[in-house]
Amino acid sequence: MNIRNIFVLGAGTMGSGIAQVFAQFGFKVVLHDRDAAALERALASIDRSLDKLSESGKIAAGVREATLVRLTTAGDMAAATTADIVIEAVPEDQTLKLEAFRELDRMTSPHTILATNTSSISITKIGAVTKRPEKVIGMHFMNPVPLMTLIEVIRGQASNDQTTKTVMELARSVGKTPIEARDFPGFVANRVLMPMINEAAFALQEGVASAEDIDQVMKLGMNHPMGPLALADFIGLDVCVAILEVMQSGLGDKYRPCPLMRRLVDAGWLGRKTGRGFYSY
Repeated sequence: MNIRNIFVLGAGTMGSGIAQVFAQFGFKVVLHDRDAAALERALASIDRSLDKLSESGKIAAGVREATLVRLTTAGDMAAATTADIVIEAVPEDQTLKLEAFRELDRMTSPHTILATNTSSISITKIGAVTKRPEKVIGMHFMNPVPLMTLIEVIRGQASNDQTTKTVMELARSVGKTPIEARDFPGFVANRVLMPMINEAAFALQEGVASAEDIDQVMKLGMNHPMGPLALADFIGLDVCVAILEVMQSGLGDKYRPCPLMRRLVDAGWLGRKTGRGFYSY
C-alpha cells in the first residue's frame, strides 16, 4: 500500500468523521466542501470529537494537535489532483454521486482510487461513469466514524483485486475491520438494518405500541444498545427513506418505506439533526 494523501469529498457528518480518522492515523487529509459553513461545522465537530477522545484517554497526548495539523480544508477541488485515494461522502443521492464521480475522474491522476461511502447505491453504476471502473470501490463507514470499527468494502463489477486489496489494507491501517460485500442494494449492513427500522415505523404507525416502548422491547429483549426508532433519528429519516427507496427499486416492494416515515421527512422532521423525528430533541 502506497497511500499517504487522502481527499474527502463532502464535509457532512460522515465526511468529517472519515477525515478525522485518517488524520489521526498519520495521513495527510484534505476535506472538501463547496459550502464554507459546512467546513466550519466539520472542523468544530472534529475538534469536539478529539477533545472527548483525549479526555477519555482513547487517544494519547499530542494526537489531537497532530491530527489537526495533518487535516486541511478546501472549498475547491484542486487538492484532488494529488490524492492517492478520494473518498466521496456527499448525500445519498444517486444523481449527486454520479456527477461527483464524473468530475473526480476528470480531475484526478489515473492512479488514484475513487471510493464511495454510499450505503446502498450500486458501485457498478458509479464506476461506469468513469474511465477507471477497476479503481472504483465502496468504502461504507459506520456512524460515528471515529468510534465504529466496521467498514463494508464493496466491489463493483469491474473493481479489480489490487484496488480491493489496497482498500482492505488501508482500512486496517486506521484500526478498522473491513468486511467485503457484493454489490447488491443495501449491501449487508443496511439490507439487514433498514427492514428492522422500517418495520418499527410500521408498528408505530399501526399503533402497536409507542415509540418508547417499541425501542425498549428491542433494547431489553434483543440487547440492542439503541432502539430502531431512536437509531433512525440518529441516522436521519431522510437517509433511511433514501436507502429504502434504493432497496425497493432493486429488490422489490417489501422494502417500501413506511408512509409515516415519509410523512415525517416531508414535514422536515429528519431526526436529531433537525431537532425532531420520531422523538423531539
